[in-house]
Amino acid sequence: MALLTKAAKYDIKDSNIALLGSDIEKRVRQHAGDGEPAWADAGQKPGLEIWRVENFAIVAWPQERYGTFYDGDSYIVLNTYRITDDAPLSFDLHFWLGEETSQDEAGTAAYKTVELDDHLQGLPTQYREVQGQESSRFLSHFPHLVSLHGGISTGFHHVSSPPPAGKRLYKISATSSPGRGRAHLAIREIPSDGLVTLIQGCVYVLDKGEELWQFNTKTSTGQEKFKAAAFVQSMEDQREGRCKVEVYDEGTSGSDAFQSELGASLELDEPALTSGLPPKLFRLRNDDENIPYEPVALQNESLISEEVLLLDDYHNPNHPIIYVWLGSSTGSAERGLALQYAQKYLHEKQANEGNHIRVSVPLVKIVQGREPTEFLAAFG
Repeated sequence: MALLTKAAKYDIKDSNIALLGSDIEKRVRQHAGDGEPAWADAGQKPGLEIWRVENFAIVAWPQERYGTFYDGDSYIVLNTYRITDDAPLSFDLHFWLGEETSQDEAGTAAYKTVELDDHLQGLPTQYREVQGQESSRFLSHFPHLVSLHGGISTGFHHVSSPPPAGKRLYKISATSSPGRGRAHLAIREIPSDGLVTLIQGCVYVLDKGEELWQFNTKTSTGQEKFKAAAFVQSMEDQREGRCKVEVYDEGTSGSDAFQSELGASLELDEPALTSGLPPKLFRLRNDDENIPYEPVALQNESLISEEVLLLDDYHNPNHPIIYVWLGSSTGSAERGLALQYAQKYLHEKQANEGNHIRVSVPLVKIVQGREPTEFLAAFG
């Protein structure tokens, strides 16, 4: 397969998230014409559908790769489901941006997600996902999430393939979602060149080609250790047993070998992202491109059908997130710009509170009557 030339890297701080009216929108329109063939059967029955952005086009992602994403790419993920057997179809619509994705790919994913949302009559709950900061809803769609280096422009590898030279390092971690009954596991490839910081509570796998090393930090869970062992076993099986497996537990004899191999330091814990502060609710007023945020009471009575509301749940200790809620009587312009409102709010929050505020946390657009349980939980 011929490799495409890589465009400029996307900067997550770009506030023009939907890129409506931009050159990217025009190029997407030119490519797809008046309609997007990929959407013809999208959302017609319960299940998961994934597409990758390839040179301004939307291409179906093979089902055998569902749950695997490459940091050089952007993807669109649609989850179609019924709340009860006789309920109408509901939709979770995500666009996922890899850390190394290009401006063109990110812009195309954002624009085409709005297009698919329109195709589904504006009914989906829409999420912007950034690699490493995925929402609990996104993680719940997969038995485990795997994010790897590479992509459409640079080529991509399978985890079962040994590194052509050098080594690859993977981090296995678990996150829990209140009320969902199980932890979500993520396997992420991380750079192994230079100084590596190992986070307490995670499990690491070092792929050296003919050797596979597993390193369990002291506070890693049994589930993480088990998943890492299964991950190692799958690679060993793919290589027909032609590699040696070593398992190291932090603090035991020989564990220094793993850290010495990487020149790694060990941190006690993941840097704190949230402080557990209560969520805040704001009414949005769009006046000549200025969007003031007026505080309102965090209660059900504030959910008025003519309003656009923003719920700041950034300091949620489980999963930081920003919601924009659209009343049933709001117009199409507000619906199309919902995630831009959220991103603008995050930029202002960062400017006011400091650079520890991350603009990469999930942004969610929801419509009245289709609120996810995580949103309603903030109202008690």
